[in-house]
Amino acid sequence: MSVPCFLSSAARSFGLPCPVAGLLCSRLLVPSPITRQMDHLERTASNSRQNAVYPAQVCGMINESETVKHLRIAVHPDFSFKAGQWVDLFIPGVEKVGGFSMCSSPGLLQQEGVIELAVKYTKHPPAHWIHTTCAVGSRVAMRVGGDFFFDPSPSDPSVDLLLVAGGVGINPLYSILLHTRDLLQLNRTSGGRDYNIGSAHLCYSAKNTHELLFKSSIIEACREFPDNFSCDFHVTQQSTDVDLHLQPFINRGRITEEELRAHVDPQRTLCYLCGPPPMIEAISKTLMDFGLPKDRIVFEKWW
Repeated sequence: MSVPCFLSSAARSFGLPCPVAGLLCSRLLVPSPITRQMDHLERTASNSRQNAVYPAQVCGMINESETVKHLRIAVHPDFSFKAGQWVDLFIPGVEKVGGFSMCSSPGLLQQEGVIELAVKYTKHPPAHWIHTTCAVGSRVAMRVGGDFFFDPSPSDPSVDLLLVAGGVGINPLYSILLHTRDLLQLNRTSGGRDYNIGSAHLCYSAKNTHELLFKSSIIEACREFPDNFSCDFHVTQQSTDVDLHLQPFINRGRITEEELRAHVDPQRTLCYLCGPPPMIEAISKTLMDFGLPKDRIVFEKWW
């Protein structure tokens, strides 16, 4: 696939070659002398990152919910990532660097040359820009990072995934779920079992059903592979009746210990958690109390 002209011009807008080596890092990591909360680059300084910064262009944009914008972004042909990882998002004219987990699968990138982000509204400059200024055609640059990912090889033993999400913490877990579905589809079309895929259960909590992102496609995946996928949605502040088609999947209240226990096998379960830090800490402790080893609990805290 040739490099679209907009990718080259996007690189020029940053004054850097295409693809861009990670030369921005030293300048952007210089801390401000003003006392403030740590930004994304500082919080993730110890995480793995790719070296290259790639130009990209927004090619689609919808409202995923009243508070979440869903972006579709065309990327450079050399761009690659693992399901669950995030991007450093560099926006022309915005000093702060955004950090957003991808909510699409590596398979979509391979097929269409795009990745997707779902960004909740906040006053933090990158998120605020996405909600107030970003449009189809906007040029940005991105660098992939993160140690939170699921990337099995065909020779790996089968595991059962327990995915636990709070709010927009669903993004990397949705990427993992989609990647697992892609691998199951690959097994089906190849006529064999190229990947040893076990089960995947998603526990997903949000304020109400409107804030349960990707719910329809999650349910669709569960129906496509009923022997492999299952999900339970939780709503904590639902004030209206739940739609009939969602009722079989909806639980009122927080994720319970009983639900977690039903999906924990210390020998097979690999758990990925993403959500508010208090939720992650409480669920991690509960899972360890159930006998799940600490090294089988992988978490990502978004602040």
